[in-house]
Amino acid sequence: NDLPVGITTSGNSPNILRAFEAAHSKGMKTLALTGQTGGQAENLAHMCIKVPSGRTCRIQEIHLSLGHIWCEMVESSLPSPLSEG
Repeated sequence: NDLPVGITTSGNSPNILRAFEAAHSKGMKTLALTGQTGGQAENLAHMCIKVPSGRTCRIQEIHLSLGHIWCEMVESSLPSPLSEG
C-alpha cells in the first residue's frame, strides 16, 4: 500500500492539497508534514505531523530530518547488500 506524503511548511500549498484530493479519490490515505498551524492540509490529510515552529527554516530542517530517519528505517529493513568479490 502506498502512502502519499505532502510536505508543506504552511499547510496551504495548492499542489499538495490537490495531490491529497487526487489520492483520496483513489481511496488512499495521506500524511501531511506541516508547520505549527497545519493549514488546510491538517484537515485534508488522514494524519498530520506538525512541527511546533513558525519559522520556515526550522520547519524545513525537521522535515528534512524526518526524511533521513525514514530512509534509514527503510534501508535497515532491506537485506544486506552482497559483498563484492
